[in-house]
Amino acid sequence: MTTEPDVAEAAATTRTVELDIQGMTCASCVGRVERKLGKLDGVEASVNLPLESAVVTAPAHISDEDIVNTVNATGYTAQLKKPQHAPGPSSDGEPAADGLEAGGHEHMSHGGTATQLRPRLITAAVLTVPVFLISMIPALQFPHWGWVVLALSTPVVTWSAWSFHKAAAINARHYSSTMDTLVSIGVTAAYLFSLGQLLADPMVTAHVGMDMSAHALYFEVAAVVVTFLLLGRYLEANAKQRAGDALKSLLNLGAKDATVLRERNGERVEVKVPASSLVHGDEFVVRPGEKIATDGFVVDGRSAVDTSLITGESLPVEVGPDSTVTGATINTSGRLIVRATRVGSETTLAQMGRLVSQAQSGKAPIARLADRISAVFVPVVLVIAVLTFVAWIVFSGDVQAAFTAAVAVLVIACPCALGLATPTALLTGTGRGAQLGILIRGPQVLEDTRTVDTIVLDKTGTVTSGKLAVTDVVVLGSHGRDEVLALAAAVESASEHPIAQAIAAASPGHPRVSDFTSSAGGGVRGTVEGSTVLAGRAGWLEENDVVITDAHRSALSAAQEAGSTAIWVAVNGEVAGLVSLQDTVKESSAAAIARLKELGLRPMLLTGDNAAVARKIAAEVGIAPEDVMADVLPEGKVDAVKRLQSGGATVAMAGDGVNDAAALAQADLGIAMGSGTDVAIEAADLTVMGNSLEQVAQAIELSRKTLGTIKANLFWAFFYNTIGIPVAALGLLNPMIAGAAMAASSVLVVANSLRLRRFGK
Repeated sequence: MTTEPDVAEAAATTRTVELDIQGMTCASCVGRVERKLGKLDGVEASVNLPLESAVVTAPAHISDEDIVNTVNATGYTAQLKKPQHAPGPSSDGEPAADGLEAGGHEHMSHGGTATQLRPRLITAAVLTVPVFLISMIPALQFPHWGWVVLALSTPVVTWSAWSFHKAAAINARHYSSTMDTLVSIGVTAAYLFSLGQLLADPMVTAHVGMDMSAHALYFEVAAVVVTFLLLGRYLEANAKQRAGDALKSLLNLGAKDATVLRERNGERVEVKVPASSLVHGDEFVVRPGEKIATDGFVVDGRSAVDTSLITGESLPVEVGPDSTVTGATINTSGRLIVRATRVGSETTLAQMGRLVSQAQSGKAPIARLADRISAVFVPVVLVIAVLTFVAWIVFSGDVQAAFTAAVAVLVIACPCALGLATPTALLTGTGRGAQLGILIRGPQVLEDTRTVDTIVLDKTGTVTSGKLAVTDVVVLGSHGRDEVLALAAAVESASEHPIAQAIAAASPGHPRVSDFTSSAGGGVRGTVEGSTVLAGRAGWLEENDVVITDAHRSALSAAQEAGSTAIWVAVNGEVAGLVSLQDTVKESSAAAIARLKELGLRPMLLTGDNAAVARKIAAEVGIAPEDVMADVLPEGKVDAVKRLQSGGATVAMAGDGVNDAAALAQADLGIAMGSGTDVAIEAADLTVMGNSLEQVAQAIELSRKTLGTIKANLFWAFFYNTIGIPVAALGLLNPMIAGAAMAASSVLVVANSLRLRRFGK
């Protein structure tokens, strides 16, 4: 995503307003709200049907009240979304989601929640069954059965179908039409036509066992269509609620309580408080099995922390003093004291919630096609229905056939599936991603993942662990290999330097050191079991009268050419050996890079290290030598990405450091490793909360599958309407079957989207 100077200027003069909107029922409603808001000077809006929400970008001179009033004047009910709260306990002790109420996704279904739809559906079903049986089976008919069918169908086409009629009336007042307009007109026409026939000829059903063509009553059509559509909406409500469960469960992961250490009478005592009341600097206790209340770092204690809820990685992470920990992760073993560094809306969990919500509220460019079609679809269908009726009258003179065909056109054409195609897939895909520790910043990212053909991987922290480990010990004196390493580990154990700690960790059973001294940038010195041991650079040893020969220097050159950092070790004034260290490749990197290749991407390694080190790492993970970019300074990373882009490549970039942020922003698709810095995460399009390169491949695959699901949904929705309308117009489709097919198409789209919930299982 290439940044431009004017983007920052525009961002400084605009703001984002989030709305809750009630009353929308289909893609036509979405398009109408977006068009009305778009007529306000400088305003852009993205409306989400399943979430019944809108994200509006507005300049300073357009007030929140102007935005809300514009939506209300359009025929819907809008209000500003409630302020977001950090994941944590609410005032009643229940966990509050980030900007969502518990169970907040139940309201997503247009036309009402599952709870609201249930009694109307049950009533419709109970009354429709006898209406259908009596109307369709002559053996069940009795004298004047038409009046009984009228009585049974009236509550169905009025009370049960009230949401359709209400929405149609609201839109009609604003000279507009939606899917509900088609349903309301079709159902009302079938009912009123039948009622007129019955009133005009009360004896029309006076006889039993009559042929179906002997009467023109369509009460069963109206009742069955309403029942099928309500069933479809009820199933949608339940399915879409499940689609949003991933985000809901994510936002409710936060701990409810925290055990804070407070000073009382000169002593530190443990006090249990709501996790939401924590402030920066608070120190709190986390016992085995408890959730960590908020982001912070360990002050005291060692343990293994289960981070799977956040990162998606199954193996616990070992933590100790100064280790950073994330809120909502679980302490599995030892007792920890943690100092809070991020609280409330600053936490990693809150950030994840915001990113997922923003992604779900956005709109993929492919969805704009559906919106544009839906904007003109309903008026066109109304015209087609009228023309169908007229054509049948002109060419056949059969009023009954003309009426049946026209009603079938109205019912089959409802563009409900179009409105659901994109948001339900996006809702499910981003929710599943959150469960796997993958955050997709917005719908545009889905399009970007489809087009990238090259992925640039920062070496340190992305392909490698970023931590040095001892890889070899070269003996240059009379001491054995293990003895050289043990003596070096002993003297280095007293140093805080990362290299020193890596050497000390390589020989955990090393002896103790005394008389320790260190020289910044030089080395360390100490007494170990009566011997004077030095470890450090060549110059440091020479300053301490240790002679380094040409043969010794040859050994150093060989280690450096192999990509190692080498530390000299001297015992009692004589060179004893060299300890070689290297940044270790993550265990998952080779498999992940193989997976990236399977996805059609060309992996390239980018590093500031020398070419020898870079080529060695590349060979280990399966990257070709010609795809290695070495000796690249931090400021040169952007230029490296630009060069690839100018050569025709569409570039994804994965990194985790501050010096990666500009390159992540320059890349067509920026991927931040969640173990990295905030600035890298803010600059990226995709964030993987773990530190495994496998999650990068998984993130790209999930994004592509989500986009593929959206396309499949749109195809079937368009195909359904394209085929269904002419079939209905030709009189080959009964309105009852049309109603069932229309409801089934919506449920099919939602069910197809829900398949994404199984991704990665």
